[in-house]
Amino acid sequence: MSDLIKKVTALLNDKTINAFIGYEKGSADRIRAIFARTEDQAQKLVLNAFCTQNLAGYLMKHEVKKLGKLGILANVAALRSIMQLASEFQIKDGEVYVLFANADGSLTEFTDFKSIETFLQTTDTGIKSEEQEMIAKLESMTVNERWLFWNKEFEKCIKCYACRAACPMCYCHRCTTDVNQPQWIPVASHELGNLDYHLMRAMHLAGRCVNCGECATACPMDIPLNLLTYQLINPIKATFGATAGMKADAMYALSTYKPDDKENFII
Repeated sequence: MSDLIKKVTALLNDKTINAFIGYEKGSADRIRAIFARTEDQAQKLVLNAFCTQNLAGYLMKHEVKKLGKLGILANVAALRSIMQLASEFQIKDGEVYVLFANADGSLTEFTDFKSIETFLQTTDTGIKSEEQEMIAKLESMTVNERWLFWNKEFEKCIKCYACRAACPMCYCHRCTTDVNQPQWIPVASHELGNLDYHLMRAMHLAGRCVNCGECATACPMDIPLNLLTYQLINPIKATFGATAGMKADAMYALSTYKPDDKENFII
């Protein structure tokens, strides 16, 4: 029995948690999320190089929250997601039992937000080099070239909302795209509605994106949606000195006013 299975089994048996969010083998040996509530279900837990999904998004799902006290196997992106959710008053300190798998297979337990914050200070939380190269390529384009690039990408969108479902920061009970009185965003998949939806979502994630890339991974049309939100990370940091998902008590940059805030964006 692996250390992970032993630990989760013990946590379930002594009622420290009611359910544990981890990974299991799915069909065709694909990896998928599992919500282990019993010792038998805990036996299905796996941990390997294919276990990369940011599981923190499930913490906000109503049907998952109903399970009771939750435990979760977190990667770096999930740790940052938990910190960001905490800063937005969505998770209380001690509400979620967090396990982190180290490179050597050992487990680190986080029982409070402060220990996660300390860990993240010495951990690589940056954007992957290949993604940085793609962002640099986009930023080297003219405004018109970028406009054409994104419009071409958005033409592929089928409005399945997989990006929204996969994103740990898209937890609104009712999204603007679902409102029909008035109809803010056209429902049908067409040029105008697609552009409205993706730009709205990107702005809602400005200063909140933890660069986990789940939006792009979930997209069945292979739209590089992560690059859209990643491009907003550096401007937010440069302008407001804020980086998402690093502190549980951080204030959201775009909803906080300071007298010394830069105003160079005002035309």
